[in-house]
Amino acid sequence: MKLLALDTSSEGCSAALLVDGELSERFELAPRGHTRLLMPMVRELLAERQLAPAELDALAFACGPGSFTGLRIATGVVQGLAWGLDIPVVPVSSLASVALGAIETMDLGSEQGIAVAFDARMHEVYWGCFVCRDGRPVAVADERVCPPGLVTLPDSVSPWHGAGQGWRFRDQMPAAVAEGMTDIDESLVPRAAWVARLAEVGYRDGQAVPAERAQPVYIRDEVAWKKLPGRE
Repeated sequence: MKLLALDTSSEGCSAALLVDGELSERFELAPRGHTRLLMPMVRELLAERQLAPAELDALAFACGPGSFTGLRIATGVVQGLAWGLDIPVVPVSSLASVALGAIETMDLGSEQGIAVAFDARMHEVYWGCFVCRDGRPVAVADERVCPPGLVTLPDSVSPWHGAGQGWRFRDQMPAAVAEGMTDIDESLVPRAAWVARLAEVGYRDGQAVPAERAQPVYIRDEVAWKKLPGRE
């Protein structure tokens, strides 16, 4: 299988190419550089493998939640490529991608929980709870956006590990949540390599969609909101 994955849902910008199980990636932390960096990354990856775009079987992207501007960039690029190449797209949750990153970088075992938090601005966090099964994150609750003080953990999972930059607000979270973490990695942001790994499984499970159905997932109802100085 030959799959190209993209992520611009956070301050990170990345593209990854999965070819018959072998993964290569370009990644850069560039909060305002997504438009400038993304397509050169794609071209580099394809050239490195001497692969033509027409040889791709599928595309994938981190569909959200995350930066509204970033999600629109990745959605536009992936839709354009999918239409032009006439290939399907696998949307992947940004929260789930970081959960996979936690499983891999924190060396988590089966049935351990991962609570992922992103900064959603406006004094809220995007929140997702997952459990590790067969080395992959499985959602154990609906993804949501809420103030840090309202996040909760399912009772059925233990131990818990925290991941994502939204954990900088742990002092605002309920004590039972913040103190219930075995460890926390605030540095993890979505990466196209993790998106590609999840998309490979999603493709096999029939989660691929045509270009017009590759849409961003904002979670927040207020898609249009006043920008704060220096923020998206």
